[in-house]
Amino acid sequence: MTQPPGTSLVRASLAIHEPPTGLAMALGGEIGTVDFQFNPKDLTLVRSASWSMDHAVGFERGALANFRGADPATMDLVVFLDGTAPGSKSEVQSQVELLLSCCEVWPGSLLSKRPSPPWVRFSWGSFSTVQFIAYVSRASAQYTLFSPTGEPTRARCTLSLTEVAVLTAGQNPTSGALTARRVHRVVVGDSLQSLAWREYGDATVWRVIAEANDIDDPMDLEPGTELLLPAAEEIHR
Repeated sequence: MTQPPGTSLVRASLAIHEPPTGLAMALGGEIGTVDFQFNPKDLTLVRSASWSMDHAVGFERGALANFRGADPATMDLVVFLDGTAPGSKSEVQSQVELLLSCCEVWPGSLLSKRPSPPWVRFSWGSFSTVQFIAYVSRASAQYTLFSPTGEPTRARCTLSLTEVAVLTAGQNPTSGALTARRVHRVVVGDSLQSLAWREYGDATVWRVIAEANDIDDPMDLEPGTELLLPAAEEIHR
C-alpha cells in the first residue's frame, strides 16, 4: 500500500492487560505491548447474530425468526516478528512468549473469583472498527529462523481474538443488567443484613445479596470486598 504524501506510517499494536478482578469488568494494568514491525496484510473480522426458529402453522413458508442476541466479534490476524531486520530491537522470543501467555491464566487473577488469562486491545491508527477489548482464544507461533545458538530470530504468530461483550445502551456497567444495580465496597462493621436495610429498607432480603455474590457464609465479609447490590426492582419481583 502506498502512503499518501505528507503522512507517517502508523503501526498496529496489541496491548495486553491484566484481566478485571472486580465486578466493574474494567481492564487491569498493562502487562506489555506487542508493537507490530510490519502492519497486517489482511485481517478477518466476523460479526454474527443468533436466531431461533419457531415453526407455526400460520406461516405458509419457513418459520418465525426470533432474534436471540448479537454474538461477540471474532478477528484473526498474523504478527510477523523479525529480529534480523535493520535497526530492529525486537526480542522475538520474549514477544512470542508474551503473545502465548494470553492463553494462560494470569497469576494475579487466581485469588479472585474470576481467574482469567489476560485481556487484549488491538489498535491500528484510525481503524476504529477493529479496536475492541478481547481475549485470545487461540495463539500459535511458527519459528522460521534461528541464531547459531538456537535463539529464535524470526517468527510468524497467528492470533484469534474474541470480543468481550459490550453492554447495550442503558445498561449499568457493573452488572450487565438493564436495572440500576450498583457495587458496594465492604467496610468494617458491614453485614448483609445492614446492607439490605440501607439499600432496600428490609433486612430480611439479605439472602438476595448473598445469592448475587455467591456468598456461602454471610458472617464472613472481608473489608475491601466488592459486592454487587441488585436493583430494588429485582428484589421485589
